[in-house]
Amino acid sequence: MTFRTAEPALKDVLDAIAKGDMQLPDFQRGWVWDDEHISSLIASLSLSYPIGAVMFLEAGGVPFKPRLFEGVGIVPAPAPKTLVLDGQQRLTSMFLALRSGKPVNTRTEKGESIQRVYFLDMAMCLDPMADREDAVVSVPATLKKTSDFGRKVDLDLSTPKLQYEKRMFPLFLMFDAEALMKWEMGYAQHHGGNSDAQMFLFKFKNAIWLAFQQFKVPAIEMSVDTPREAVCQVFEKVNQGGVSLTVFELMTATFAAEEFLLRDDWAAREKRLRDKRPVLDAIDGTAFLAAVTLLASYERHLANKELPVACKRADVLRLSLASFKKHAPAVEAGFRKAAELLAEQKIFDARSLPYATQLIPMAAICAALGAQVDPHGNKQKLLRWYWCGVFGELYGSANETRFGLDLPGVAQWIAGGDEPRTVRDASFAPTRLLSLQSRLAAAYKGLAALLMQQGGRDFITGTPIDLHTYFERNVDIHHVFPRKWCEDAKLPREKWNSVVNKAPLAAETNRSIGGDAPTVYLKRIETLKKVDTAALDGFLATHCVPVPALRSNDFDGFIQQRARSLLGLIEGATGKTVPGRDSEETIEAFGASLA
Repeated sequence: MTFRTAEPALKDVLDAIAKGDMQLPDFQRGWVWDDEHISSLIASLSLSYPIGAVMFLEAGGVPFKPRLFEGVGIVPAPAPKTLVLDGQQRLTSMFLALRSGKPVNTRTEKGESIQRVYFLDMAMCLDPMADREDAVVSVPATLKKTSDFGRKVDLDLSTPKLQYEKRMFPLFLMFDAEALMKWEMGYAQHHGGNSDAQMFLFKFKNAIWLAFQQFKVPAIEMSVDTPREAVCQVFEKVNQGGVSLTVFELMTATFAAEEFLLRDDWAAREKRLRDKRPVLDAIDGTAFLAAVTLLASYERHLANKELPVACKRADVLRLSLASFKKHAPAVEAGFRKAAELLAEQKIFDARSLPYATQLIPMAAICAALGAQVDPHGNKQKLLRWYWCGVFGELYGSANETRFGLDLPGVAQWIAGGDEPRTVRDASFAPTRLLSLQSRLAAAYKGLAALLMQQGGRDFITGTPIDLHTYFERNVDIHHVFPRKWCEDAKLPREKWNSVVNKAPLAAETNRSIGGDAPTVYLKRIETLKKVDTAALDGFLATHCVPVPALRSNDFDGFIQQRARSLLGLIEGATGKTVPGRDSEETIEAFGASLA
């Protein structure tokens, strides 16, 4: 990769955009600048202030699909000579305001769509005491500024004569020599050859118009041999103030060069995947590409053990279209299978999903193993791997290296090999239960799912939670000892707001609990909802609730006994003993051993 610096004239850059010689790679997002940004940029140009460097890529190397700039309507579009990696917003704004000859379709600060034409107040431009941004006048496409809901005309520039009278220079003439000459002749005729008026125009052109003509655009030009990975990295480095470029957008442009519409392909797959599988709302096109890359690299690994299994960004960027087409159907099936398994584990939607990232290796594992996942023993190993990832909290940051170990590791384990690294790495500390305070934590959501797996029945209806009741009855995680009661009793928040004091309950049931002591709300449920005591105790027990402690308002006893039960659920799901149940730290935190 080589690059060079340059300073092309602004006029030449805008001409190249107009002719289609300069275009955008298709991964670039659309032009979004508002009216205020455009006016400020024009003011900077008029003062010859620097506006920041732009970055160009010589076309013909990386096979990106190009697209024309906003406002360029050449059909068919020519092959570009240059692609713009950085500077789209500035260059588009300058092209539309100064070169396109059309009203600019922009927006207000509040996001309302508007059309604007830009003028320079010539007198204000020549006033050294005036704020140059005030000299940039933005008017609607009618060239009239109005108020009082259009009844009052505040500024009318709709004819050249009015522009001459108010000495307002239309910026769309800036680089149109023929139209500018005609406007200047009209200006001279309007002022009857007045020497002062002519001198005023001369000063304006010399000080302001000439600044635009002589303006140089500082540019970094990357050569045709720049690799795709470098383009992606450079793009992100120079766009730190904007929205990061995703792998999906970059691959969309790459595959488009081979006449494959990745965005349309993903839209169809996304619709199929999310149909009746709300848990897969957590998956986007980038995650799908990562899973495809993971499966493709695993296939290569099976053929050559020296090749690693990987799906890092650079690996995804090297994914060929042929490989994508080969493995995408299996990965789609893998995501469907993963959603099915998660539903069995009482994880029904993206909100209750502990880790969206863990779906990537899970889908790849299901895709690679196919029907081998179904036998009970194999499924249990896969689920043990899953829960070890959740309660070991191993997927909260950069995970691509772990993904590369998960797929071959789980596959070998199911084939009779050793436990995969994720299972070996998983560990859960008893005191972690008290710091699980909200659903932001994966283990918090994991415990809610395990409680539903236990057959957790609603306190009032006694109905176990399944896919239907979860959505129909608006099930969420609620306090068992109510928050208000705990706050009134001045109990420690780290205990009463922890997962130890919570259970998945229907919204209606939570309203029935209210803010009263357990002795009060349990009696209310028995009386008003006609639930006999024995049945209610049975429903409570399905949530690992120590019934005697709850019925006697024994908060400390409840926390200690339920914490033991929740640790038991974690041990059952992960197949691993929770260490430290009787450690000094645990006894200090809970007031008793949890052994």
